[in-house]
Amino acid sequence: MALISEKDRQQLGKLFEDLPHEVKIIFFTQEIECQFCKVTHELIDEICSLSPKFKLEVYDYVKDADTAKLYGIDKIPAIALIGERDTGIRFYGIPAGYEFTTLIEDLIDVARRDVSLAAPLKAELAKVTKPVHLQVMVSPTCPYCPVAVRTAHRFSLANPNVRADMVEISEFPYLAIKYSVQGVPVTIINEKYTVVGAVPESMLIDEIRKAVSQGDNITPGIV
Repeated sequence: MALISEKDRQQLGKLFEDLPHEVKIIFFTQEIECQFCKVTHELIDEICSLSPKFKLEVYDYVKDADTAKLYGIDKIPAIALIGERDTGIRFYGIPAGYEFTTLIEDLIDVARRDVSLAAPLKAELAKVTKPVHLQVMVSPTCPYCPVAVRTAHRFSLANPNVRADMVEISEFPYLAIKYSVQGVPVTIINEKYTVVGAVPESMLIDEIRKAVSQGDNITPGIV
């Protein structure tokens, strides 16, 4: 049984008609001990069938450990989007529910090699010159989570110093415990700094710059 309805397939096909560039979708999975790997693979296969611009590469997380390390993949199921460069966009867990739209919008952005950020925001983001790792904790039933994920992913697409993960916490509950996540969305910056909610883009840039400037001396906190 198809995961994407025929009506949605037709709508997506129209959205994908004029994509100018290819997107490589790299998927990491394994045969055992991964509850959502199979269904995530099926979902990605269905999406790839809707456009010749999407090129899928599938790797076994254990057998292809060197490739996983190359892309910084540390859990599965995992999706990495690659355009003219590695965009740093990652999905950990199945992008279902509200996050399905996030994946579709990300694919379109990467295919267009463009990001929908205002020029002043791009200028501020360009000032981030040190590595930044954003982990956005989400659940598929959270209507506010896609806003937070899309902001992080747009930042990653706009600035190669930024890597941004969507993390579905019901699939990785140990991370919810590690970061004391009480609700979603929550964005973790460089493992140490917590931003609660789907905050405005300008505010997230400010928090990233604070986290980077304070570095390892930062005290974990909530904004």
